[in-house]
Amino acid sequence: MNQNVKNLIQKLGEAIHESVSESEDIAGVVKNIREQGFDVLLMLEATIGLNEVEPETGEAAETSDETKEGPFTQSDLTFLKSLRISLTEETSEIPEPEE
Repeated sequence: MNQNVKNLIQKLGEAIHESVSESEDIAGVVKNIREQGFDVLLMLEATIGLNEVEPETGEAAETSDETKEGPFTQSDLTFLKSLRISLTEETSEIPEPEE
């Protein structure tokens, strides 16, 4: 990953931190919690995932966003994979619950 992208990710982290720090909604809720006699420690974790975008070729641009896996785009599949969810033939054969 080049230094420019690393700098942009750093700026994104700072922007997220600043947004949370300056949020009047969050400050109000924290104040209410403190008024109830509790100290507040707020820790947030942000996971930033990057996928390099490949330029579309003429044939790829003509096909639909759906993949061989079903009605999911490649972005959907990448997201599911990041959650450690995989799509297999077995899951597509599970019958839907009866109403």
